[in-house]
Amino acid sequence: MRLKNIALVATALLLPSLVLASGAEHHDITMFNSDFFYRVLNFSVFIGILYYLIANPIKEYFVGRSEGIANQLEEIEEKLQASKNERLLAEENVVKSEEKAKEIVSDAGNEAKLLSANIAEKNDVALTLLEKQAVEKEALASKKATQATIDTLLNDGFDNSDIAVDEAKVVSLVSGKVA
Repeated sequence: MRLKNIALVATALLLPSLVLASGAEHHDITMFNSDFFYRVLNFSVFIGILYYLIANPIKEYFVGRSEGIANQLEEIEEKLQASKNERLLAEENVVKSEEKAKEIVSDAGNEAKLLSANIAEKNDVALTLLEKQAVEKEALASKKATQATIDTLLNDGFDNSDIAVDEAKVVSLVSGKVA
């Protein structure tokens, strides 16, 4: 291929000089006997060779550029599609999150109701226990007050001289207690 290009360039340079070489005669210059047609032919050969040498690289450049632009467009479309997919996924996640939030709020409300019922039940049990203890303390205090009153009456109201205890009575009381 390289040798072929060199041969074409050499031919393009030598051919015009061989064709246009003429003697030293003097002629009238007209359109038909001038070198205009040879110059046009030379220019055409030059343009042909230039086209032959440059056409493929230029074509390859533009084809490559078109392919590059097409690849860039494909990448952009892929990114756009990926963005759309991510947006749809994000929207789905938002819907799921909203549902989860509603569920959490509902569960928290139910748990709060259960906790308040449990606390109320414990408070009722504690209140009942406190009332029971208060009644027992009141009964105990009443017994103590009664005992104290009885002790006071017995200690203050009677003297040892008022009660006559004989030995037979003491022996029978002690033997009753022992038995």
